[in-house]
Amino acid sequence: MSIDFVAFPKIARLRRDCLITEKIDGTNAQVIVTADGEVAAASRSRLITPAQDNHGFAAWVEAHRTELLGLGEGRHFGEWWGSGIQRGYGLAKGEKRFSLFNVARWEHERPACCHVVPVLYRGTFDTEAADICINELRGAGSVAAPGFMNPEGIIVFHIAGNVGFKRTLDKDDEPKGLRGEAA
Repeated sequence: MSIDFVAFPKIARLRRDCLITEKIDGTNAQVIVTADGEVAAASRSRLITPAQDNHGFAAWVEAHRTELLGLGEGRHFGEWWGSGIQRGYGLAKGEKRFSLFNVARWEHERPACCHVVPVLYRGTFDTEAADICINELRGAGSVAAPGFMNPEGIIVFHIAGNVGFKRTLDKDDEPKGLRGEAA
């Protein structure tokens, strides 16, 4: 017989730990560190270089290569955001930041050139907690850039399910395709 068995995956329980972080409106980015000490930059869909860059991220990675080696071997995903990228967050002209997504690994100790997405809630998954986080952002503005009153939204990362969900402050009920945006 040439049929391979494939098991049905386990289903995570919904009421388990989650993290809710601020969703920053920038551009998806990653720093790649190889076992032999190479450092590279990538966007969501491709490797980038200073010659073929994405809002200056590859040039920033090259300039901070030595510090970024401190991330260790692997792919380190985050958001590249600030002046000239999407909402800009009121940062000074030319100021951009790289905020790592992996809060569990980088919240307390990371290279000085890196930030981490702000944690808004830690605890058992609850839609009320997500509502509270959205309302706090709507009323108080961005945690990543205090004083900026037009934040994008939240990411709910369900730990047991190893899956993230986004929710935006504006037009969350509309599919992105209807707004002329990429998914």
